[in-house]
Amino acid sequence: MNVTSAGLTLPWLEPVLHQAASLRQAHAVLLQGAVGDGLYEAARAISQAWLCEDVNGVQACGRCTACHLVGQGLHADLCLLLPEALRVQLGLTSVDGDEGSGDGGKSTRRKPSRQIRIDDVRGLVDWIVTTSSRGRAKVALIHPAEALNVQAANALLKTLEEPPRGARLLLSCAEPSRLLPTLRSRCQVVRLPPPTAPAAAAWLATQGVADAGVLLAAASGRPLEAAALAAAGIDARAWTALPMAARAGQGAAVAGWPLTRVIDALQKLCHDALALSHGAAPRFYPAASMPPPPSALALADWGRELNQIARRADHPWSEPLLVDALMQRAQRAWTAAPPSLARRLDTLAP
Repeated sequence: MNVTSAGLTLPWLEPVLHQAASLRQAHAVLLQGAVGDGLYEAARAISQAWLCEDVNGVQACGRCTACHLVGQGLHADLCLLLPEALRVQLGLTSVDGDEGSGDGGKSTRRKPSRQIRIDDVRGLVDWIVTTSSRGRAKVALIHPAEALNVQAANALLKTLEEPPRGARLLLSCAEPSRLLPTLRSRCQVVRLPPPTAPAAAAWLATQGVADAGVLLAAASGRPLEAAALAAAGIDARAWTALPMAARAGQGAAVAGWPLTRVIDALQKLCHDALALSHGAAPRFYPAASMPPPPSALALADWGRELNQIARRADHPWSEPLLVDALMQRAQRAWTAAPPSLARRLDTLAP
């Protein structure tokens, strides 16, 4: 059986739907897994199965009126509670335009929020107590649950503990440690296991991704993340060419890549170079594509700088200038002179 959700056919989701279907009396379910393994897609499939009017016990039929309404985003008994930034990314809403600020006609552009806020949860609470429009259930999908800020999570607790009759809440989460313990304790847990490497590679092949093994390694084995790399124009050849291009400071190798992808690729390159410098195998890049590593201290300095930049990725950078600077910094990591003995000793000082 292949599970279809959000326009994708993901065969490895079937066991998750079986487990969710077995929790027929559970009013609150916490789905844990990795986004790149299809966490959101699994949550959508479970939500649709809960609302399906001709369900076969595990998977939504895809043919009934309820399934068509879910597919079109029009089912009145399904509430998707997502951060505004994710709704924009998924095409569920448009980016807000300039907002009037009341200061002489000036306007400011508000960035979409990455949090689920208390007003969002209050709206959900008001909605979930209303009567079901089709009489089957009222389903609320909260994704990712770790995006709930503290106030929003606290506002949700009473509904999780005493939900209205017929209400079901599904929280999907990649980082359960970031959830309030009191919130986790009110949910039945379902875990989304990663697909096997052959299953992931076979699925990527059906998506037209060539040399799927290279991109799977680049994406830590996460098939949807590998597909996202390919969709961003980063194929196996471009990924394999990056280590030598970074050592040479060739910014053209990442031309057109989204800034976050460039930073992520360089962080993974730094990791693999450090692994090689300690005699270990690279994880993200093919071993044959890696140049001889520089000193571990040079790589540690470079890694710290990349981490600082990654934390500020939302800053309104001039992306072409930053990408060029990042590639030049990568070149310096390889060409810097080995640290002196005095500096080595300094690193050991208490």
